[in-house]
Amino acid sequence: MRTSLFSKTPSVTVLDNRGLTVRDIAYHRHPDSPDVTSERITHHQYDARGFLTQSADPRLHGAGLMNFSYLTDLTGRILRTQGADNGTTVSLNDATGRPFISASNISTSDDGTEDRGQAMTRTWQYEEASLPGRLVSVTEQVTGKATRITERFVYAANTDAEKSLNLAGACVSHYDTAGLVQPDSIALTGVPLSVTRRLMKSADNPDAVADWQGADASAWNDQLDGETHTTLTTADATGAVLTTTDAKGNLQRMAYDVAGLLSGSWLTLKDGTEQVIVKSLTYSAAGQKLREEHGNGVVTTYEYEPETQRLVGIKTERPAGHASGAKVLQDLRYEYDPVGNVLKVTNDAEETRFWRNQKVVPENTYTYDSLYQLVSATGREMANAGQQSCSLPSTTVPLPADSSAYTRYSRTYTYDEAGNLTQIRHNAPATNNSYTTKITVSDRSNRGVLSTLTENAADVDALFTAGGQQTQLQPGQHLIWTARNELLKVTPVVRDGSTDDSESYRYDAASQRILKVSRQKTNTSMQTQRVLYLPGLELRSKKSGDTETEGLQVITVGEAGRAQVRVLHWESGRPDEITDDQIRYSYDNLAGSCSLELGGDGNIISAEEYYPYGGTAVWAVRRAVEADYKTVRYSGKERDATGLYYYGYRYYQPWAGRWLSADPAGMVDGLNLFRMARNNPVAFIDRNGLNSELLYSQAFKRTANKYNVIIGVRAPNPLGETLLKEGFPSKNFHMKAKSSPTGPTAGFIAEDPIYSKVSPSAYKKQRASIDKAKALGSESIDLFISKSRINELIDTGNLNSLGENRYSAKYPYGTQEFEIGNNGRVLNSEGKPVKVMTNPPEIGERKSNSSPITADYDLFAIIPSVNQSVNERPLTVPHKLLRGDFSLPFTSPKGKNGMSEDVNMGNLHHFGKTIVNSLNKEINAEGYAGGKLVWHNDEAGNPFSPGFDENDKPIFFLPSGGMFQAKNKSELLGFYSRLRRSGYTPEHSPIFGF
Repeated sequence: MRTSLFSKTPSVTVLDNRGLTVRDIAYHRHPDSPDVTSERITHHQYDARGFLTQSADPRLHGAGLMNFSYLTDLTGRILRTQGADNGTTVSLNDATGRPFISASNISTSDDGTEDRGQAMTRTWQYEEASLPGRLVSVTEQVTGKATRITERFVYAANTDAEKSLNLAGACVSHYDTAGLVQPDSIALTGVPLSVTRRLMKSADNPDAVADWQGADASAWNDQLDGETHTTLTTADATGAVLTTTDAKGNLQRMAYDVAGLLSGSWLTLKDGTEQVIVKSLTYSAAGQKLREEHGNGVVTTYEYEPETQRLVGIKTERPAGHASGAKVLQDLRYEYDPVGNVLKVTNDAEETRFWRNQKVVPENTYTYDSLYQLVSATGREMANAGQQSCSLPSTTVPLPADSSAYTRYSRTYTYDEAGNLTQIRHNAPATNNSYTTKITVSDRSNRGVLSTLTENAADVDALFTAGGQQTQLQPGQHLIWTARNELLKVTPVVRDGSTDDSESYRYDAASQRILKVSRQKTNTSMQTQRVLYLPGLELRSKKSGDTETEGLQVITVGEAGRAQVRVLHWESGRPDEITDDQIRYSYDNLAGSCSLELGGDGNIISAEEYYPYGGTAVWAVRRAVEADYKTVRYSGKERDATGLYYYGYRYYQPWAGRWLSADPAGMVDGLNLFRMARNNPVAFIDRNGLNSELLYSQAFKRTANKYNVIIGVRAPNPLGETLLKEGFPSKNFHMKAKSSPTGPTAGFIAEDPIYSKVSPSAYKKQRASIDKAKALGSESIDLFISKSRINELIDTGNLNSLGENRYSAKYPYGTQEFEIGNNGRVLNSEGKPVKVMTNPPEIGERKSNSSPITADYDLFAIIPSVNQSVNERPLTVPHKLLRGDFSLPFTSPKGKNGMSEDVNMGNLHHFGKTIVNSLNKEINAEGYAGGKLVWHNDEAGNPFSPGFDENDKPIFFLPSGGMFQAKNKSELLGFYSRLRRSGYTPEHSPIFGF
């Protein structure tokens, strides 16, 4: 790697006199032309109040266009969003801030004319004012069609029977777009103990749309299929899942070590005997996985770089004494550049071979430009690979004894100024497999399609819906979408006067796929394949006409270390070449792609390697019939018959390196809503496409990835973030007083409680916290603010100008008036200086920082990938640790994580302290000059936490680099549910109230 390529290429942010970002400047250099540097300038505009109104990337701005424009209300809440990629959406809330009505999928022309021909209007209905105001139904209407009730919610009452199941007040029936979900019992920790799913009678028909008309559940239930699918769970007192029983009676059991980390898992098929899935797991002191041994006797070890803790080695082997013989099956070695980009991956388990006078090395190499976009890659592929398309390459059967069937390839990638991948050049000289894939990008958006669909940029937008969903996959292959912008149906073959070949999908209320139906016409009959996705179970069936030819249960083991484990249990139609109850262990790489598949005896079933942007380069299997039963591939995602990978919220087309639809989360990951993993798919993984940003988010992402945990955080409001950008320190563990919400004191800790965000009833408590901090060494100092800060406060409605340097602000304690001198000193209505607080010195320090302090970042949750549980047993904290404060009960984490009081952070277990220290180190590396920004234990394990506040939504950072923000309790619970299905056990304090 040439470091000169990255020299003097900083990321520059330009602020206006209000401190608002008006330009983001990046400097681009390509390795092929390192002496040529180009500026990439992103433009932002704001209104007089300081609210964002327009954003444009370098490409569209040069054409006089914008990526996004916004219309806000007086408080800054966005009412209308117009996106070049995803169309126009209008949203209105009711008087209490709840969603009331929205209209989406609106296209807007340059002159502002709106086309609502594809628009979908959604309304939310709530309980009457005398009740708690819970959501009772969701209504949707597509332009020109009848109104439908797509969701209904039924809540439990307060009977003894319902209370005995912890259901009182909970939603016990949710009629959604797939059918009905009913939680039958919930643990005190919030873990669902029994959940039943029923589908609509017409669920297999893609033209059938949920419409829950009728006055009560009796009418709604008439639309449901009679078959029920119930999933059972048991959990301990901390919420750690101990067993799950799927809808077919297969039981999974988990065990944990004293630290609450997974130590083993077992599976018992219905009417069968228990078998080991994970035999043992070993972790480092930081909670990183070091070694895992599975039930097939295969051992995987992990190695980390000491300085950065990056994963540098994954070795999978049959150890000495294994029944199938000792053998290293996979030994992946990773090399990185200083910022974490992967430069080389080598598989030391395989040897270098020579074929047709070329050296075929089992390695992949990667090169990047100055924006860290992948620009070239090398690797190996099958000699018969051919041009990458939506089809898999021919399978090599049986497994090759050496690498004689492989050849070297190289790829180069070209991007435009907006980050659109526009060309992939592939070259494999030994087999003359050289070709170029071109993507035509719209001249008015970031929408793009293969050039085989059109080479005219002006025609691209016509191949998308108003909401940014692609309508053709390949020439002649049509795509149909739901009103919620979910892929509904793919038609690969269209027949006049006869049934088309198709693949259709159905989703639940959270837009997660629950059903897939594929139909293919043969000479004599219609072949149908059906997959029903349930927790821990896939029910797969095949029919020829009306006759079922295969019934297969695929049990997906939720706790299997890093491997994905799937058990194939046939109810009918088992192929003769495969034994029943076949166990398949899929071992992944750094990107989560399933590269090696082993059987229960530790022998290789299949091996697969991938191109950087996805798609299969090497595909070998021991028996051809077994190839059909591998469905999870690149990034650990399911590959459909269309060749698309299903990611949960979007579909991905690997041959084009693009998403099939615009990011449903909007511009949270950038202005380009179709870009895959920031054009760096080797280092980053986009798990689901739902992202959100906050100040120092990269530090949270790096720590989440480094320790393979999910980190939830509450960020201070934007006024507090401004102070953090200016380098003000955050309040430490010994400052318990609340910050100020508005006025010139906004974001600071005011000495006088009348300027705090607490209500008058909490005045005494705030006063006591201030006095205690003073006793511990905190000082009160005069408040000075800058002219730009005054303008920011005025623009955001937090300060009113009264003329002649006089201002007012409305606090919970009442409206207060101020005088702010030319030097920035803030005086109260009596002409006395307004005082703000400094931090008390930490224990071990002699004096405090002399700077005024602002709010810190509150950790909402630390969620390890393998169920690190937190015990809520009260633990009394010694007085001396809280400097004379009365003893408070805190959570007591299990085992080695317990008894880890930090005198400056409180009850923070070992692993939590490791995460906090890492976060602060990474935040300082990003330029924060105020010292520590994260201090406290995570709120999810603290019974005295403030709970979930919908005005202060937590943001979760995933190990993949992705993010998710929960906008309400329902979304948080849905997110937690998805985490549990993915092998995590998120916990929450009982005070959260759900």
